[in-house]
Amino acid sequence: MSNRTIRIAELVQRELGTYLHTKYKQEAVAITVAGVEVAPDLKTGKVFFSIFGDDETVAERFRWLLRKRGELRRELAKHIKIKHSPDWVFQMDEAINRGNRVLDLLDDIDRADRDREKETNE
Repeated sequence: MSNRTIRIAELVQRELGTYLHTKYKQEAVAITVAGVEVAPDLKTGKVFFSIFGDDETVAERFRWLLRKRGELRRELAKHIKIKHSPDWVFQMDEAINRGNRVLDLLDDIDRADRDREKETNE
């Protein structure tokens, strides 16, 4: 990634997060802009969201974001002055879910080790 694409990605992440949490306080309370990737030609980009809550809440909030995609793109175009506004693809950031799953597995292993120690000490 070039410095320019990195700067644009950081700016998009900051502006989008600010816009969501300023205009849509209630709806966006559980939504975080986790990251942004911009193609080198600046024509396309991916915005990764983390949404906290149960599966139903996450799905509902993500559908809400997809409905707001046009508005969000227009707002980004107003605040970020580049020749062409990229076509943004919204995706869920699964890193938190994967991280939580790893932590759960480590807890399971730790519990099993403690249980095994108890059995051998008895």
